[in-house]
Amino acid sequence: MSVTIGSNRALSTPGGVGEARPRRRRASALPFLWPVLAFSVLFFVYPLAKNVQVSLQDFTLASLYTGDAPYIGLRNYGRIFGDPVFRTAVGNTIVFTLFSIVFQLTIGLALAVFFVRTFPLNALLRSLLLVPWLLPLVVSGTVFRWMLDTNNGIINHILLGLHVVDTPVPWLTDYDTAMVGVLLCNIWIGVPFNMVILYGGLQSISPDLYEASAMDGAGKLRQFWYITLPMLRPVLLVVTTLGLIYTLKIFDVIWVLTKGGPANATQNLTTYGYQLSFGGLSEFGQGAAVGNVLILVCLGLSLVYLRTLRAEGEVR
Repeated sequence: MSVTIGSNRALSTPGGVGEARPRRRRASALPFLWPVLAFSVLFFVYPLAKNVQVSLQDFTLASLYTGDAPYIGLRNYGRIFGDPVFRTAVGNTIVFTLFSIVFQLTIGLALAVFFVRTFPLNALLRSLLLVPWLLPLVVSGTVFRWMLDTNNGIINHILLGLHVVDTPVPWLTDYDTAMVGVLLCNIWIGVPFNMVILYGGLQSISPDLYEASAMDGAGKLRQFWYITLPMLRPVLLVVTTLGLIYTLKIFDVIWVLTKGGPANATQNLTTYGYQLSFGGLSEFGQGAAVGNVLILVCLGLSLVYLRTLRAEGEVR
């Protein structure tokens, strides 16, 4: 009897087997974490730290050969903030992002509401609408560059044939129309993503709500305003936040279509940072500073996204 009591006491003691088991479980989980930690450090933490370091140095093309890149503190940030092209890039980024999000969200929601009904070829049409989202951005940008070509583009051919315009529109070569051309391409690419996410959100709304409101005399517009939109609020917040992050950092489409031109009409932060570093200026320090500014903005939006998920109970 005394042996049994002693064994029970040993199990309940702080240093006994009861606490040793959780420690062994944690130790056995460590080997599975090392690959993730190594990947994160190698491909995320180190490049980010290196980018911050370069942004604090006078790092030019000569530094690649000599290895001499003196630290200059925050001068690179002062230089880009004082550059008129940076202010133009910020303004273009805001315009490009806001118009893209508004039209992508509006068109995506309209298509989601349309496809939530049951009709023949519903699944086929939804599948075809996913094509813009599945194509590589470089391919989409190249196709739109051909379509928007001033002399041979199909867009101008259609507009001239319908007598909407009298002369070909220089979509990508004129200062006043270049942003419109780039927006058309980006909106076309982003609509399927919004449609798919919002379509899933619409399917989670109970049909009983619409039936009950219809019995009370509510029409389609009232149902959409008082049932659909409030029930879709969590999904709309997530889609909008993800869309903002995606659109802020977009580079491929603009670079393929206009390379930020003409006369910086479509220059955004990503193309501006790329041109500073690799576009012939070789101002790697200033390019890194622009990248860090963009990272901070995207990080802020990511925190908003996580906060939104936590508020909806999806992140515990």
